[in-house]
Amino acid sequence: MRGGASQLQEIKRARVAADRRNRFLTSADRRAGRTILTERTPSLPMKKSKLLRMDNVLIVVDDLEAAKAFFLELGFELEGETIVEGPSVGRLIGLQNVRATLAFMRTPDGHGRIELDKFHTPKAVRTGPAAAPVNELGIRRIMLAVDNLDEVVARVLAHGAELVGDVVQYEDSYRLAYIRGPEGIIVALSEELR
Repeated sequence: MRGGASQLQEIKRARVAADRRNRFLTSADRRAGRTILTERTPSLPMKKSKLLRMDNVLIVVDDLEAAKAFFLELGFELEGETIVEGPSVGRLIGLQNVRATLAFMRTPDGHGRIELDKFHTPKAVRTGPAAAPVNELGIRRIMLAVDNLDEVVARVLAHGAELVGDVVQYEDSYRLAYIRGPEGIIVALSEELR
């Protein structure tokens, strides 16, 4: 503990000395592409907060039942459903008069989650085509690891999904497919080759 206290005193002394000097080590014209560096002083040790996990990915849908059926067919499990509304919801997401139904789904291992939201008020808006190409800006797909790619692809195609491209093999590592489901949702499927 004694070392910590002396370190703090040293940092405080260095800051006071730097404030008194208040001079630059180098000064250059920013237009010339140079930077202005100020004399550096040690900083207090800070505890860095850390990311704990990614909790879920939100997907806004118009047909909640079709979206749930699609993800159930992929192997997701329904965790629950709820309706959210009221001023605190509106303040959180920056909309007024919000009322939405949320369906929470998770992968069988419990680590991956999605949240499907159906907005009743205000109505959801679409800013681009429903079948946007994979290279459109924004979140374009989620990737799921499966153990039998052909079987999963056949199952979801039988329920109205479509292949975006072809089923391909990447080197000797993976077989991959991009599937477009309801609402234009793109899901990539990956089967590791052993």
